[in-house]
Amino acid sequence: MSNPQDRLNEPTLSTRGLQPENKETPISFLNTDIVPSHLFFKRNHFSYPKLTYSNYWLPINGLVKTPKIFSLQEIVKLPSKTIKVILECAGNKRSLFEPKVFGEQWEKGAISQGYWTGVSLTTLLEATGINPKAKEVLIEGYDKGKRTDKNNEYSYSRSLPLDKALDPDTIIAYEYNSQPIPFKHGYPLRLIVPNWYGMASVKWIKQISLISSEFKGPYQSIDYVYYPNKENDTDSFPVTIMNVNSTIQEPVHMEILNTGTHVIKGIAWTGAGEVSKVEVSTDHGDTWLEAEIEPTYRSYGWVSWTYEWSVYDPGEYTIMSKSTDTLGRTQPLKPFWNRKGYGYNAIDKVEVKIE
Repeated sequence: MSNPQDRLNEPTLSTRGLQPENKETPISFLNTDIVPSHLFFKRNHFSYPKLTYSNYWLPINGLVKTPKIFSLQEIVKLPSKTIKVILECAGNKRSLFEPKVFGEQWEKGAISQGYWTGVSLTTLLEATGINPKAKEVLIEGYDKGKRTDKNNEYSYSRSLPLDKALDPDTIIAYEYNSQPIPFKHGYPLRLIVPNWYGMASVKWIKQISLISSEFKGPYQSIDYVYYPNKENDTDSFPVTIMNVNSTIQEPVHMEILNTGTHVIKGIAWTGAGEVSKVEVSTDHGDTWLEAEIEPTYRSYGWVSWTYEWSVYDPGEYTIMSKSTDTLGRTQPLKPFWNRKGYGYNAIDKVEVKIE
């Protein structure tokens, strides 16, 4: 039996909102790179949907040759795959933008990862056949509600371009870490779109439709769009692939440490290519030294890194981390400011005091 005191010492989610529920992963206190479901961050636009699992069906319709309705039992019997995927909310680190932007003030924990098991979306689409006029695949969730800027009720719906939908690693998942996906994370079926921000991975899938034109739903044409200008929509473009990024997990911000040797540790990730190096600075960026990256097989997850820091002079220090990927993308000193606060990926920083 587990010790009750151990449970008291376990990390918990940090609350950003309750109606709807939005909570952060305790990213600094994870002792594994596979996030257990009870520590997986929660991002919702509406209250949780009411579903009847015993009569759950997945229709695929629109521009298909043969519309089909799949039962959950049929889907589970199809050839499956398991992939390690990171899901990062597009608003992760929003609270760090200057000037401040409106929205959930996520710190560094709107990010989690683990093993997802399911069926390639392309397997289901091959079973229905694709009409040559199809350009996008529209995924509608059961979660719905009213928006603050609209009077109508909307389902949470997103589309994917056909080529991304047909990527064999875009899956309709039914398990997370070898267990049924928890209801609050999308049970019974959730779309998983590797390399893209988490808004693309629609939960509680209600139906899938193939369409011939660009989808203009509010969670695609209003939200999850980069707006570089505060006053107008000029030069806006959609949020898709995750930026290269890193987070320092230890030490924590404003921690007091003794002189001596300390291990700086963290995670790094990217939505394109792979993380090729992580650099650490303890002198405000005057010098950068490479951290050690833990070996990992190619996946869609983050890499863990460590850097051994010997410090013997008391004082206040700023520790910085900078990740670079194989496409040559590097974290900038300042983020790309946009008025909805998406895609923050500036060099990470924590302040510590040495005594």
